[in-house]
Amino acid sequence: MKKILYPQQADWSEILKRPVLNMDTLRETVCEVLDRVKAEGDKAVIEYEERFDKVELESLMVTETEMKEAEENVPIELKVAILLAQRNIYTFHKKQKFETKKVETMEGVTCWQKAVGIEKVGLYIPGGTAPLFSTVLMLAVPAKIAGCKEIVLCTPPNREGKIHPAILYAAQVAGVSKIFKAGGVQAIGAMAYGTESVPKVYKIFGPGNQYVMAAKQQVSLHEVAIDMPAGPSEVEVIADETANPKFVAADLLSQAEHGVDSQVVLITTSEKLLNEVEYEVQHQLSHLPRWEIAEKSLDNSKLILVKDMEEAIAMTNEYAPEHLIVETKNYMELAEKVVNAGSVFLGSYTPESAGDYASGTNHTLPTNGYAKAYSGVSLDSFIRKITFQEITREGIQNIGPAIEVMAANEHLDAHKNAVSIRLNSIN
Repeated sequence: MKKILYPQQADWSEILKRPVLNMDTLRETVCEVLDRVKAEGDKAVIEYEERFDKVELESLMVTETEMKEAEENVPIELKVAILLAQRNIYTFHKKQKFETKKVETMEGVTCWQKAVGIEKVGLYIPGGTAPLFSTVLMLAVPAKIAGCKEIVLCTPPNREGKIHPAILYAAQVAGVSKIFKAGGVQAIGAMAYGTESVPKVYKIFGPGNQYVMAAKQQVSLHEVAIDMPAGPSEVEVIADETANPKFVAADLLSQAEHGVDSQVVLITTSEKLLNEVEYEVQHQLSHLPRWEIAEKSLDNSKLILVKDMEEAIAMTNEYAPEHLIVETKNYMELAEKVVNAGSVFLGSYTPESAGDYASGTNHTLPTNGYAKAYSGVSLDSFIRKITFQEITREGIQNIGPAIEVMAANEHLDAHKNAVSIRLNSIN
């Protein structure tokens, strides 16, 4: 990790840069894969599975037999943990349900909204180096609450053509409709365009690497909506002299182990803590099974010393982290000043891992600075709000003259006439 002491504000932009791939090569690959999937459907997806995931598949859809086998292969303690997480996620997201309220904007003019679930949604669950069954819960549970009629899930299989049993069990628990063995760009293309096996959906959800993020952005231009541009994972910790360096190091490593393109950042006002965290990161790293992945991620990561918490918050809002952990004595006061972050974890006993798995909040969050403009996934992500209005005879008499004047001044005479003809019929 790179140590940076008392950086000047003019240098923040350079210091806070995320790791990136060669975008020209990335875009070229993404477009090639998407075009073939659009033109050739299942055939292209199966060929790309062999090329990228090193697996030979005869078909893409997960069978009932595979679902039953998976349920038998999930240890009971993991089933209990998944069910606990599912319950907490359900409880938190159920409370977000929209309540319709009719509003009379003036006498005789009533307006309201109705929330309707998106009928067909696609969930992308990364495979790669870890089976992210928690993401299945984070996406499928709110989709089910929202009333989405068809919930399609794509995730890459292993080299034997199998999907991790915990992913299949979580999908069953959460109410997923159909599951397909497809990963990466080809999975995004399959859900965006539809193939012989994979249904075309209206909106795609889920995190992924930079290829997946680029594919989601590409298909969103013409074919389908997406949740957000979510790419490689990241965490920032704000800490003062009261923080436990072991806790801070553990929090940083919990994100560093996600992937080699992840990034972790510590911003602190204590040089003593900074040095202790640096030592603890190396000490804990040596005991991690995924230490090689975490070590490469740490090459992209920073330990930053600032003069005070005001500067720490200003730098944080500039960085706009996906995850933000605040381990300070006055964390509630600082929390009020956070305006750009995906999800915030407050106090020494609130690890980011809690949000990743079981506290109830959603872990599908904006990365790469997109927290300045995007929210994380919530129940609202799976619904549309349709507006309704009803104008009575008395209402059109009250509002009609204003509409006529406005339409006439915009030179839209047909608009004006739609009101005038009604007013004349009353008179």
